[in-house]
Amino acid sequence: MDLNQKQKQQCETSKWDFSDISALFLNCTLKRSPELSHTEGLVNISKAIMEKNNVKTELLRPVDYEIAYGVYPDMTEHGYKKDEWPEIYKKVMAADILVITTPIWLGDKSSIATKVIERLYSSSGFTNSKGQYDYYNRVGGCLVTGNEDGAKHCAMNVLYSLQHIGYVIPPQSDAAWLGEAGPGPSYRDEGSGGPENEFTNRNTTFMTWNLLHMARMIKDAGGIPAH
Repeated sequence: MDLNQKQKQQCETSKWDFSDISALFLNCTLKRSPELSHTEGLVNISKAIMEKNNVKTELLRPVDYEIAYGVYPDMTEHGYKKDEWPEIYKKVMAADILVITTPIWLGDKSSIATKVIERLYSSSGFTNSKGQYDYYNRVGGCLVTGNEDGAKHCAMNVLYSLQHIGYVIPPQSDAAWLGEAGPGPSYRDEGSGGPENEFTNRNTTFMTWNLLHMARMIKDAGGIPAH
């Protein structure tokens, strides 16, 4: 993804070291790979900023995995023949930053995003060596795209859910793009204006840098005090 001139300049002049930070983007599109995901277009901006700052990033689509429904860490222990959530969970736990991204459908986040949050919640009772919940000392963000109202509603739900299970939510840790109401062009369609939208680019930049700085602060402090 090509960054705009201001985004490039910010990366080139940054004196911060984020080389030991890792980030996982869960694109909760309903489209399986390799079908075009418009939400992924917005993800690519944030991902590019991180990579310019030597952050290790990974992007995956949960819809490509056979994730069982349920509220337990591994649903094969509760009647399902297959559950690939544990594979994703390992990646979640290895990342300092988690960004959940979603399209808007009927004014709400996708069903895949709901399933991902349910499965994150299923492991929220595990604790670390300090006795804190396992998701502590990680930061979370949210990106949303769509052609209908609901961006702030989606982000509100996702970010509340992440903080509830232990993630730190930095200031302005969400960004969104909304096209014209109805069946108009989506984010990556020609003529949509999405990739050029200054407001969306600005907020995506804010989110990305705030996630990086918060992750840096937490890591340098040795985590959140267990007191």
